[in-house]
Amino acid sequence: MHLFLFKLCNIAIIENIQRRCKVSKFLFVSLDGLISDTAWQVVKEGHEVKYFIKTAADKDIADGFVPKTENWEQEVDWADIVVFDDVLGQGKIAQRLRQKGKRVIGGTEYTDRLEDDRAFGQEELKRMGVNIIPYSYYSSFDEAIEYVRANPNRYVIKPSGEAQNLKRMLFVGEEEDGKDVIQVLEAYKNILKRKTIDFQLQKRISGVEVAVGAFFNGSQFVYPININFEHKKLFPGNIGPSTGEMGTSMYWSGSNKIFNATLQKLEAKLREEGYVGYIDINCIVNYNGIYPLEFTARFGYPTICIQQEGILMPMGEFLLKLAEGQMTEFKAKKGFQVGVRIVVSPYPFNDKETFEGYSKNTAILFKKIDLNGIHIEDTKIVDGQWLIAGTSGVVLVVVGTGQTMRQAQAQVYTRIKNIMIPNMYFRTDIGDRWFEDCDKLHTWGYLRET
Repeated sequence: MHLFLFKLCNIAIIENIQRRCKVSKFLFVSLDGLISDTAWQVVKEGHEVKYFIKTAADKDIADGFVPKTENWEQEVDWADIVVFDDVLGQGKIAQRLRQKGKRVIGGTEYTDRLEDDRAFGQEELKRMGVNIIPYSYYSSFDEAIEYVRANPNRYVIKPSGEAQNLKRMLFVGEEEDGKDVIQVLEAYKNILKRKTIDFQLQKRISGVEVAVGAFFNGSQFVYPININFEHKKLFPGNIGPSTGEMGTSMYWSGSNKIFNATLQKLEAKLREEGYVGYIDINCIVNYNGIYPLEFTARFGYPTICIQQEGILMPMGEFLLKLAEGQMTEFKAKKGFQVGVRIVVSPYPFNDKETFEGYSKNTAILFKKIDLNGIHIEDTKIVDGQWLIAGTSGVVLVVVGTGQTMRQAQAQVYTRIKNIMIPNMYFRTDIGDRWFEDCDKLHTWGYLRET
């Protein structure tokens, strides 16, 4: 009965939106299945969709939710719009299609490099007059160890390039003489003897971590901008290993001091590149200033899932208008949005045997038929049943909204109580850091709209 009601609900949603919207053809191109939820939203709106996932182990992600293709290049002429979901070379392809007159959401070689090459991203900010945190760049652990010994301080070890996916390598030093960083570098040297890993040593700055992001339509930023607070540690209280992300709280805003001091300075360069999509910069801010940490030159995950709950227009229409360069502003919900990732073992670690034994193809169940605020990640449907797909153990993003942060938190955690997945886990404190952080940010004048 539950599955039958799910189908009736989805059919009703699609038919209702189809009556109101022009049907367009969307081609989503993904390396690892990141953009599945956005593709699903567009399917529910009644558009025609084809979805390509490159990585073989992730190809079952979104099965049953989104129609698939095994050769995206053969579908380009069919599509009204092509949407790329990542960096790592996708920007070059997106740029080439855009130059041929295709409507495309995606990066360029330049914007890919902003994210993939941390040193390049920092130097670009410096070139544009933005204050950056002192850093040094290495592919040798011995050289990094000697640097810390010669320049004792607190440092953060940050993997760069493709190594950015090795979240276990991120280490935030606590000791003023840097001895803990040296110990970790020595351990990495022994563990990764045969691998060349690119990484940064960045001086650690104390303050509030906050990100500012905005959509770009090929020639200018689209307003409002997005202010968000990521929660990367695995456990409540911000302890445990670093993950890709466990959840995010956010709200929409007009221009503010952080945006004007960072992303706004890139507008002319992004216009020159013809960039179309979302771009975000994570910062540490304190009484003394704003210090950018890193770029996300693409949709963020789970950021885009959470943002969809605050964008007051259908996602298909939003993507089309963004790619056409028509949109300079859009309506967004007032108040706050809180998104929480639901994960299973072995996340955030890579352990194929554990995943296959404990999590792969596990059923995803709902106590009541209510999909409000439910967004998919590594999920599929087989014979009408939702199951865990992919390889990562990241299953769902659940989103709550409200006029206050407390209301948004209450809604998201109420919605999570309706979900049943064996051995699932999640953080119970997403959004809590807002209450202290916002006082500091307002006191320092960073969130005031300009």
